[in-house]
Amino acid sequence: MSTPVPPRQTPEQPWRSEGAPPPPHRRKMPGGWGGLVLTALVVFLLSDLLLSFFGAGRSTTISYTEFDRQLAQGNITKIYSKGDSIEGTLKSAAPKPEGKGNYTEFTTQRPSFADDRLWATLQQQNVTVTAEPVVQQRSFLANLLISLAPMLLLVLVWVLLARRMAGGLGAAGALGRKAPPKPVDTTAGKRTTFADVAGIDEVEAELTEVVDFLKNPQAYRRLGAKMPRGVLLSGPPGTGKTLLARAVAGEADVPFFSASASEFIEMIVGVGASRVRELFAEARKVAPAIIFIDEIDTIGRQRGGSGSMGGHDEREQTLNQILTEMDGFTGSEGVIVIAATNRAEILDPALLRPGRFDRRITVSPPDRGGREAILRIHTRDVPLSPRSDLGQLAKVTPGMTGADLANLVNEAALLAVKRKEDSVGPNDLSDALEKVQLGAVRPLVMPQSERERTAYHESGHALLGMLQPGADPVRKITIVPRGRALGVTLSTPETDRYSYTEPYLRGRIIGALGGMAAEQVVYGVVTTGSESDLEQVTNIARGMAGRWGMSERVGRLTAVPNDAQGAYGLSAAPTTLDAVDQEARRIVSECYEDAIRQLTEHRAKLDALAGALLEAETLDEEAAYRAAGVPRGEHELP
Repeated sequence: MSTPVPPRQTPEQPWRSEGAPPPPHRRKMPGGWGGLVLTALVVFLLSDLLLSFFGAGRSTTISYTEFDRQLAQGNITKIYSKGDSIEGTLKSAAPKPEGKGNYTEFTTQRPSFADDRLWATLQQQNVTVTAEPVVQQRSFLANLLISLAPMLLLVLVWVLLARRMAGGLGAAGALGRKAPPKPVDTTAGKRTTFADVAGIDEVEAELTEVVDFLKNPQAYRRLGAKMPRGVLLSGPPGTGKTLLARAVAGEADVPFFSASASEFIEMIVGVGASRVRELFAEARKVAPAIIFIDEIDTIGRQRGGSGSMGGHDEREQTLNQILTEMDGFTGSEGVIVIAATNRAEILDPALLRPGRFDRRITVSPPDRGGREAILRIHTRDVPLSPRSDLGQLAKVTPGMTGADLANLVNEAALLAVKRKEDSVGPNDLSDALEKVQLGAVRPLVMPQSERERTAYHESGHALLGMLQPGADPVRKITIVPRGRALGVTLSTPETDRYSYTEPYLRGRIIGALGGMAAEQVVYGVVTTGSESDLEQVTNIARGMAGRWGMSERVGRLTAVPNDAQGAYGLSAAPTTLDAVDQEARRIVSECYEDAIRQLTEHRAKLDALAGALLEAETLDEEAAYRAAGVPRGEHELP
């Protein structure tokens, strides 16, 4: 029976862990932000009134004609001039030009065209000419107010904000505070169960025990059995790790808390740890429950590495809090942590020890039967044509994950809608597979010489793939530009492969070099179109020499880390790495010479296949083998 979820707390309610003392009462700022804006407006108006009051009556602007008249009357006692601007003081008050009151201090502007011998006149009238302004535009108090007003306003705003944040988590808590974590709402739609999961039966069997414990915990406690505190799901992206966690919660009918590890990381140290405490406290309140942490390698990677910033690193603080919370489980809370990662090899050992994530489950891409089951799940709501064969589609999609297959079905449905069809047929599924595997068709007009070169390039790939013993069958050849490629040759195995022999890998290298070899045989030159082929060839050859022990000179050791290990991989001596590079070069050179030899011996087949490709632009499996004159399956390995 599921425990009812408590009513949702509003953001105004205090948030604390179970058993923690209530936070101190916070005084709200009177008036809120409206009061702050009103205060700033009042300060501005008062400053303006004070400046107007202290500046009023100090100086009167008069015309230059009035100035000349007062000078002629000998009523000016002293002046200050800067450029053509003149400030001065009268001996006796004179009526203002507008007729309201008198003035003794004045300012005026001397016209640039004036020719009145002003200096001589000033000397005759004994007017004192000074180097400092006679009339002060603003008083000392006015200048003081202007200087201090912005500073006082900023201080006021800071004090109000500080009072507003006081009593809580402080500045760090205010910046990092979020709404309390809540279970994922499943009432709006159908709960995910194991019926929505296919292709990973062995993983489902492992998780069935977790479901049974959440449903019947007393049966386990009676015999002293304890369920794992944490379950780690590791595997490539798209294999259904999040879906599995949801299915466990759906089967057990318990609250499901979902969070990404990146949500715990903040620029302020301590915020992520507080969020972890809140998440676990909420899960305990509604136990039994499941906490799901996606991409846990974001915060759970090995400590003390080059990316660490020491004990005060926010990521390490958050990881330490997760370890502490999982140590606090006694087995009776009914809270199980499920985490997912694509890089389990870089996780911290403290996270994987027994008592924390002590059950590790690898989620691998599905096999052929699993892919067919996944396709049937994703096509439950899709009207399929009776001619659509999901079994055949599963056969030609090795290595695809559940997410890839879901995308494939969706692309087929979109194509059917675009073509105004009533159901999704085999053509829609086939074209959708081409779009997913080869890329979208790119409208590009190529010169005839470029088309011929591309046709020979792809024919070289395809023909060598047909001739190599044990090579993957050629499924389709096209010289229609797709994605970044001008042409594509698609080869997929008949059955899923889990290990590879040295002859098979050499055949892969020969087939990948077929495009460059065909250009060399036909045109005597090579082009830049082999860039991706050479990248694939280099990776395979370096793996043979440095990872899989297929070189006598390097020996049976691993000197080159795989892609998943990255910076955490093995470190080999420079002489060993040099030997790996030399052996990889030798393997590629031998395979290229073999490719040149085979294409030269089968030049007629190469020309026939290229001609058929130029005429049809796209050849399926049957048409490709027929055009090349190679019987299907003749070169299969025993």
